[in-house]
Amino acid sequence: MAKFSLADSGASGILSDMAKHDPHLDHLFHALSDPTRRMMLARLARGPAAVSELAGPTGLKLPTILRHLSVLEDSGLVTTTKDGRVRSCALVPEALQPMRDWMEEQRRVWEGRLDRLDDYVKTLMKERQNGK
Repeated sequence: MAKFSLADSGASGILSDMAKHDPHLDHLFHALSDPTRRMMLARLARGPAAVSELAGPTGLKLPTILRHLSVLEDSGLVTTTKDGRVRSCALVPEALQPMRDWMEEQRRVWEGRLDRLDDYVKTLMKERQNGK
């Protein structure tokens, strides 16, 4: 019977992967975990907007919107500027790059694991055919 392992032969284990942990990713994923913040980012993808414009469709009070914006700013996804009494927000698209990189790495890892699983299943099928 063929030996099978889903572990990447070049991987150094879970503990060393945790050592590579990027806390900035936690902030990015946290910022994107809320539907209101995602809606705000979708609006900002069309261009800068005043806080009042972002608050309008949500039905939320201004202090709540400001807390959401604070999370987005802390994650680096949004910058704000103040001109008189108007606070404007703008998306920082390049702030998503660490997430893209992490997701691409995960895609490569899982594609490798699935390829090895496919090879294993094919080997088992050949062994069964030859054994009959």
